[in-house]
Amino acid sequence: MNGHVLACAQVFTETPTRLVRRVLGSSLAEALTTPHGVERYLEIVRPAFSLRDVRAEIVAVRRATDRSVTLTLRPNANWQGFRAGQFVRLSVEVNGVRRTRCYSPASSAHTQDLVELTAHAEPSGEVSPFLRASARPGMVVSLSPAEGDFVLPEKRPRAVLLVSGGSGITPVMSLLRTLCEEGHDGPIGFLHYARDEADVVYADELRALAARHPNVQLRYGFDLHGRFGREHVRAAGIDPAEAETYACGPTRLLDAVRTMWADHGLEERLRVEQFTAPAPAVPADAETATGSVQFARSGRAAENDGATLLEQAEAAGLTPQSGCRMGICHTCSCRKVEGAVRDIRTGEISTAPDELIQICVTTPAGDVTLDI
Repeated sequence: MNGHVLACAQVFTETPTRLVRRVLGSSLAEALTTPHGVERYLEIVRPAFSLRDVRAEIVAVRRATDRSVTLTLRPNANWQGFRAGQFVRLSVEVNGVRRTRCYSPASSAHTQDLVELTAHAEPSGEVSPFLRASARPGMVVSLSPAEGDFVLPEKRPRAVLLVSGGSGITPVMSLLRTLCEEGHDGPIGFLHYARDEADVVYADELRALAARHPNVQLRYGFDLHGRFGREHVRAAGIDPAEAETYACGPTRLLDAVRTMWADHGLEERLRVEQFTAPAPAVPADAETATGSVQFARSGRAAENDGATLLEQAEAAGLTPQSGCRMGICHTCSCRKVEGAVRDIRTGEISTAPDELIQICVTTPAGDVTLDI
């Protein structure tokens, strides 16, 4: 079969969707749609379609509590799925500016055609309050590929303890849904901390799952006495020494979990995911800040005010990419051309030139030049 015949045969054997994507992604299509390119015109006709990027259409919106919004998303064909417990970076335009934040899918890993995310609106936030107030079916958002290692091993552990607080319920909800959908019959303890049941986004489903699966023991912190400790773990019906524990929530809760597991030498049986930034080892201090920050690519500069480099860049009118704003997702990583910087999480100072740094958790330690 000569080359022309083979090419024709390939066209007729391709699925319509793959054929359309191949044609639209060709150099000819790009040339014909210059200067905007194929993507720009496709956005007008079908906003969720993209040749390369992951976009998702909101198909359902639920506001289960006064502070939350749960979105059901239908990703486009570029979506590669996720493992229960991972997170994605969601991008949306807020007041004309593209903003990015990290959210963990709460849906089962076995339901990949639809993805459920829950955002808890914080008063000082930008993206979550916007979604809480404005998200609607038909709206299109952008997603990153799933990331993170807060996941179940391929060989599922016999016993599992899930500990969460506040918005930390979302990744452990995905873990629970996944295990239940797989028919896991080993003991599962689910221990969640909230103000009351009205503040629990998934209260109804958790109750239903516990009723359908006798191996699932559901307990709430507000029903137990005192703060997290041994008695709370016992109430969940799980022996930490014989289980894998997954904990996600505010810093105080996670510190208590880490301490208890360390006291019993069980660190290797504990996995932790954190949505809130821990207290910095070196707080920002405008009074002792020295030097200036040069933004080489934009030609701007600012006197160092002690804030993180991300905050100083934004104050200078720049819009560098950012996500979690606490050093987890690496969205804000950029090249430091020269100068000394301090990691606020550890207090360590780095003076290496041409290094990649996370500007959301880094402050200048004197003069600094960034490739922004």
